[in-house]
Amino acid sequence: MTLQNVLVIGNGGREFAIAKKLKQSPKVDHVYCAPGNVGMPTVGVEPVAIEELDFAGLIKFAQEHQVAWTFVGPEDALVAGIVDEFQTAGLKIFGPNARAAQLEGSKEYALSFMNKYGVPTAKHLAFENEAEALTHVADFGFPVVLKLDGLAGGKGVVIASDQADAEATIKEMFADHTGRLVIEECLVGPEYSMFVLIENGDYQILPMAQDHKRAYDGDKGPNTGGMGAYSPLPQLSEFDRQRMVEEVVEPSVKGLVDGEYDYHGILYIGLMLTEDGPKVIEYNVRLGDPETQVILPRLATDLFDLVDACVNDQPLPEVVEKEDAVLGVVVASKGYLQKPVKNQALGKFPVAGNITVDYANVAGSLADLHGAGGRLLMVIATASDLKQAQQDVYAYLDQLEEPECFWRQDIGEKAFNDVWPEIS
Repeated sequence: MTLQNVLVIGNGGREFAIAKKLKQSPKVDHVYCAPGNVGMPTVGVEPVAIEELDFAGLIKFAQEHQVAWTFVGPEDALVAGIVDEFQTAGLKIFGPNARAAQLEGSKEYALSFMNKYGVPTAKHLAFENEAEALTHVADFGFPVVLKLDGLAGGKGVVIASDQADAEATIKEMFADHTGRLVIEECLVGPEYSMFVLIENGDYQILPMAQDHKRAYDGDKGPNTGGMGAYSPLPQLSEFDRQRMVEEVVEPSVKGLVDGEYDYHGILYIGLMLTEDGPKVIEYNVRLGDPETQVILPRLATDLFDLVDACVNDQPLPEVVEKEDAVLGVVVASKGYLQKPVKNQALGKFPVAGNITVDYANVAGSLADLHGAGGRLLMVIATASDLKQAQQDVYAYLDQLEEPECFWRQDIGEKAFNDVWPEIS
């Protein structure tokens, strides 16, 4: 058997987890990651100094290094058309094309898709100017959800508690950003992350996870890119999961086929389990961060086999999940989101026992590690159950001395207490 070389695009914790999982495949020789980060050599992955939007440079590298296929991590590259460019060059690549990537690139486009193909979601309207938005915001009741239409790195959503808060937020959003604003009713219920690997009409569902978007304990503070996650979801019944598949996943996949999107990649579905059943909060067209870091360790099926089948239009292997529970907590720079500390010296993060560390926004070298702002890394535990995984992660974190960093202390509590309502 000839071992294969693969390329991962991106530099964060998500790409670390993807590259690490691919490197574990017995069918893979080299895993390259462009641009990668300084932590990746700890798991045998080779960073490559090519930026994720340098499509010409990436294509040249893939050709010169006999890359079997490329796995795209971040949304920016997908929306910018990296898949189209690679395919034009005759290269295989995992991810949706630019047309399909609009499902994440434009919230209004995604909502129109859901309406057209009967995917349940929140009541919503999009506005192109401040005056119209201010006139109609009260029509949705309070609290109300305000979303920038374009890409915002998972942070372009504000839940306004009352009229004054909503009006101030609308004015700020139109002052700071170009484009349209989407106003939605505020859905209530527990929130879940579902990742569907799609090969046109064929699909497989990866292990599910629950993300923690708010910056601080108790779901307080601003929305972030995610402060921790866990998998599996013991509080989610098989009945409710099946409803998600039948009422959300299947019409979404059918819509992609009927709309001739030629979808080959991941469709992330952010779900709220409301009293009226599951409803979609948003689509993403790639794996999520930090959910990827906890779902891929639970994947018994070879990730290489799944992706290889998808890019070659072969039947997808069945997804088999491990019994293990995985829980991860993000270590972030003090001051994140607004004014994160940068260039702080970080201590050692040894891998020990059932604890692993997925590096993200770090700089320097492993011998002299520094933070580069924002979410720096994720400490992850794998155990026989979630409670043990949670205890192990926090026992590890409690030993660290990182005064210029912070992390949430309650990741995973929803699995034990079924805490809700949650709003998004």
